[in-house]
Amino acid sequence: MTFKPYYIAPEVLKRKYDEKCDIWSCGVILYILLCGFPPFNGADDNEILENVLRGHVKLDHREFKEVSDDAKKLIYKMLEYDPAKRISAEAALNDPWFQKTLGPNSVDKPLAVQALKNLRNFRVRRNDNGI
Repeated sequence: MTFKPYYIAPEVLKRKYDEKCDIWSCGVILYILLCGFPPFNGADDNEILENVLRGHVKLDHREFKEVSDDAKKLIYKMLEYDPAKRISAEAALNDPWFQKTLGPNSVDKPLAVQALKNLRNFRVRRNDNGI
């Protein structure tokens, strides 16, 4: 099994990075959890890496229709192309979306169930494509 470079930050590809590259990777994971596919996809590793280097994030897919604006804003902050402008880990954890999501009785059960289905489908698609 090979692993696709979905989670790699652009600055890692440029070989000049710090801990903010981990925030990028977490942003990719959050994106996948909420919609079921990666923000930077491609037919092969080279195309994925080209898309990562471009860094254009789209949240206008139908899968994001039910995702809150706070969640979308956090994804944009985590997938900010410029690492100097990218949100820090502490700021991300204090973000309004996390604060609402981490509170008691705040889990949107239909959205959580859909997120789990999306994750399961992403894994199935990865396996079907030999990815």
